Amino acid sequence: MGSVTFIEHNGTEHVVDIEAGKSLMQIALDNGIPGIDADCGGVCACGTCHVIVDGATFNVTGNATEDELQMLDLTPERSDTSRLACQIITTDAMDGMIARLPEFQM
Repeated sequence: MGSVTFIEHNGTEHVVDIEAGKSLMQIALDNGIPGIDADCGGVCACGTCHVIVDGATFNVTGNATEDELQMLDLTPERSDTSRLACQIITTDAMDGMIARLPEFQM
């Protein structure tokens, strides 16, 4: 089992265990990570679980779907490594991932 570090906009870090097969959003919710709102419950319909994945592990998150890219287009803090946490299904290969949280969720 590995871990992922969520970093809030203010720099506060939260290191939590990865549960392979769960979405990164669900792991954040299960661990009370502030800044992940998940208003739509994980169906890629709201963009309130936006994370910015550090480049070293971005490639293991898989490819964003067209729906996800459209949701990300609505966020002003989008970066090249932005993803919706509800669309990232965790694997052991994500051990050490850093997911930064934007100041505001859409």
